Amino acid sequence: MSRTIREIHPTQAPLELLLIADPSEEKIRSYLSGSRCFVASTDGVTVGACVVQALDAGAHELMAIAVHPAHQRAGHGTALLKFVIEFFRDSGARQLEVGTGTFGYQLAFYQRQGFRVDRIDHDFFVQNYPEPIFEDGIQLFDMLRLTLSYEDP
Repeated sequence: MSRTIREIHPTQAPLELLLIADPSEEKIRSYLSGSRCFVASTDGVTVGACVVQALDAGAHELMAIAVHPAHQRAGHGTALLKFVIEFFRDSGARQLEVGTGTFGYQLAFYQRQGFRVDRIDHDFFVQNYPEPIFEDGIQLFDMLRLTLSYEDP
């Protein structure tokens, strides 16, 4: 297995993968053009994608990261996230932020890479999506905002 990770132009972003992370095509399209997009490929097949948007001086937000279901649990998501973390660290960023549900494997996924809970956006998912979003049979209401500060030791 030969994994490669590279940046692509946002117009080439694999929408079908990004919809795994964010069920709203409208929302994805709204942030995609002003973002940077990265893909993970194995033996020439795109298996994962990540979109990061600049916020303000030195701060960036990971808007979506997803791995095709057939390729999950093989380290692709972790490799992609680590690549993005180092990419922005090397570019001089001061922090990387992400929003996720209040439970589930995603929370541990980010925390394993050094992200820490910063705040809670109460009722984010019910106020920003027309249809309820469920994870493991439980409806998402609140979004946890996590931050990885490059200034921390």
